[in-house]
Amino acid sequence: MIGAGSWGTTVAALAVATTRVTLWARREELAVAINERGVNPEYLPDFHLPPGLRATHDLDEAVDGAEALVMAVPSHGFRQVFTEVARSLGQSVPIVSLTKGIEQGTLARMTEIVAEVATDRDRALSGVLTGPNLAEEIVAGQPTASVIAMSDQTAVEELQRLFMGPAFRVYTNDDVIGCELGGALKNVMAIASGMSDGLGFGDNTRATLLTRALAELTRLGMALGGRPETFAGLAGMGDLIATCGSDKSRNHRVGYWLAQGRTLEEIVSEMRMVAEGVKTTESVLGLAELTGVDMPIATHVGLVLDGEIAPREAVLSLMTREAKAETR
Repeated sequence: MIGAGSWGTTVAALAVATTRVTLWARREELAVAINERGVNPEYLPDFHLPPGLRATHDLDEAVDGAEALVMAVPSHGFRQVFTEVARSLGQSVPIVSLTKGIEQGTLARMTEIVAEVATDRDRALSGVLTGPNLAEEIVAGQPTASVIAMSDQTAVEELQRLFMGPAFRVYTNDDVIGCELGGALKNVMAIASGMSDGLGFGDNTRATLLTRALAELTRLGMALGGRPETFAGLAGMGDLIATCGSDKSRNHRVGYWLAQGRTLEEIVSEMRMVAEGVKTTESVLGLAELTGVDMPIATHVGLVLDGEIAPREAVLSLMTREAKAETR
């Protein structure tokens, strides 16, 4: 497991029930705390981790002899870290991304980065784990489900068994593009939902926003090769509901505090973990431009993040757009 943030640590804690897990932490003091105290003091301070989970600050040690690699690194650092990891990784090792973002500049998904960096690897062995997965609820043992997407059927079924637990149900899917995009695109929509909540709007507004957000991310996802049914499942609607309706979501909190009048710089500087939607919005709009897909919600989120309009102005602008049929 590469990355000891809240989600990487949580998935490592799930997997240690079925296999040996080594968790890589960028900072040595965090690895020491996990090993000596059984707690991740930075990202999950209130939860005790399973005794079998071992952490290391040494990247080569983490990867040595690995039979599966899970990447839980933010999108802006994914390429650099994976480039280092790939040198020590066996050719037949499946790679699972937990990262819900799009790389800035290249507009690449994380599995595309894997393919670009490790050109001689089998692309069928690269995939994603995604869904309505708020780390604090899962590490507390609350039931939820996720989906693991990978083209290689044998590998994905083995990984399904590895991650499956009494309170963590895992489904398989072979639509890697759709699952990966669903996880990335919903973060942008979560910022919009947070702004709605921060402005004091209620359930009707959130339901409207989520419904139109799903239509929006499905349009772009299909244009990029995803299947429509994927976006109606855990990777799309499931993740959208969880992230857009919870104050545990970092992206939701960004939108909420923007609507409360705080600056983006203030909000981001106080967050220990990355809110992927902040960086992903620009990339999503770049993909929308390339594919000619209309994304009004994402566009308005981008305008707010850039400081061009206020959250209340964004809502008013969205509500006064030209009338059209629902299916368009």
